[in-house]
Amino acid sequence: MSAPAATHTPTAVGHHEPSKFHIYIQIAMILAVITGVEVVLVYTPIVKWLVVTALVLLSAVKFMFVIFFFMHLRWDKMFCTILFFIGLVLAGGTMWALLHLFGADAGKPLSAVVGLLLF
Repeated sequence: MSAPAATHTPTAVGHHEPSKFHIYIQIAMILAVITGVEVVLVYTPIVKWLVVTALVLLSAVKFMFVIFFFMHLRWDKMFCTILFFIGLVLAGGTMWALLHLFGADAGKPLSAVVGLLLF
């Protein structure tokens, strides 16, 4: 009896599929470059709204890289990804509500508020 034939086909010489390790290293390098750009942006003398907008966009890109690759959402079922984003929206809404509830107006002393009501 002969041994069963191999079920995989050999790849071309010099051609191999990159492993997940190499993908993670490349993403880590991209994240490091984005972080460097963010640090440089903070110290550049340009309009503040442009700096804040650029920082928010770069942070969003970094966040997406991290959740889809390092948290493995890319390879998970779509249901898990939907659950993650539902939780993210709920947490963001809660944070927004708390920031507005306990904002700058809530930090005023009561004596100032009572004094304004009496006059």
